[in-house]
Amino acid sequence: MKIHEYQAKRILAKYGAAVPRGDVAETPQKAVEIAKSLGGEVCVVKAQIHAGGRGKGGGVKVSKGLNAVEENAEAILGMQLVTHQTGPEGQKVKRVLVEEGMDIKKELYCSLLIDRGSQSVVFLASTEGGMDIEEVAANTPEKICKVFVNPTIGFRSFQAAELAYHLKVGEINPKLVRPTAALMTSLYNAFVNEDCSLVEINPLVLTGDGRVIALDAKMTFDDSGLFRHKDILDLRDLDEEEASEVEASQADLSYIKLDGNIGCMVNGAGLAMGTMDIIKSFGGEPANFLDVGGTADQQRVATAFRIITADSNVKCILVNIFGGIVRCDVVAEGIVAAFKEVNLDIPVVVRLAGTNADKAEEIISQSGLGNKLQMAIGLRGAAEAAVAAAR
Repeated sequence: MKIHEYQAKRILAKYGAAVPRGDVAETPQKAVEIAKSLGGEVCVVKAQIHAGGRGKGGGVKVSKGLNAVEENAEAILGMQLVTHQTGPEGQKVKRVLVEEGMDIKKELYCSLLIDRGSQSVVFLASTEGGMDIEEVAANTPEKICKVFVNPTIGFRSFQAAELAYHLKVGEINPKLVRPTAALMTSLYNAFVNEDCSLVEINPLVLTGDGRVIALDAKMTFDDSGLFRHKDILDLRDLDEEEASEVEASQADLSYIKLDGNIGCMVNGAGLAMGTMDIIKSFGGEPANFLDVGGTADQQRVATAFRIITADSNVKCILVNIFGGIVRCDVVAEGIVAAFKEVNLDIPVVVRLAGTNADKAEEIISQSGLGNKLQMAIGLRGAAEAAVAAAR
């Protein structure tokens, strides 16, 4: 789950991380009121959407004076902001964050995420703040420092000092080494205690008046841990999310919308990834990732069909189920019933393997749905049939 920048900063502030003073506004008039309360000649007006690259898209404006704050807020609010993370359709801006201006001496980068290989939290830090970290990794990987935190031991003070040393904070202002190390500790505590999957500060800035501040903040959360954080769940902005993904999450389905035309309904994340790969290998384009889990009953399948077909780009659906705990014949019955319930008018290719697969094939063949619902043998055959049907 994603949240807005202003929400992330409020959470980080609770853990002692220094963030700019500011507040969120939904009208230009409110933006001016906030700027007045900040008392500074320079404020920054920042679009609040669930995407990075806002500055490059015109969604971040430095504003000198109240008139500029009002003009920039009016220009940003309501705009369809297009960035490299929104896609060409962009996202509509419904609120802006108005913050105090900063005398920035140096921009740095810092983030935390889960490293599956080492089964630990990893800090990424770089002196190249303000840039896309992917560019830094590709062009100057030596400028990225990684610090792995053993979850059984926790984040230690020497690791915080190591990060401050790599960021060369002491060369800029020796007095900021300890505050930088303290901020790293605050970030780690927030990451662990709030069940985050990502905390990213870009840029982390050193100011002329001797402060180290999280100038921007991005936080995402592990959906599996949200039951422990009702306060975090209340921050969810459903208007910012894909409607089909919201519906899927409410039905306990793992669904991610993509840009192709072949809908995928699979049980198991690994099998779903493999299904998408083989579709690509035959020249097709998957329209989604959808894992129905281990209980592919009629209602679950019907919901999955509705979500997939809500995408007008979908020309065919590939159902790929491996029957282990769940029996293939039960899945087949669910597919036939759901097919009729949803009243599908696009072809569906079904590949079922595992327990009672022979019975499942009989159910599909006797469904009376003709070529609209066809059984395929093997994953290769299913992918070929789906790509051909989509074309």
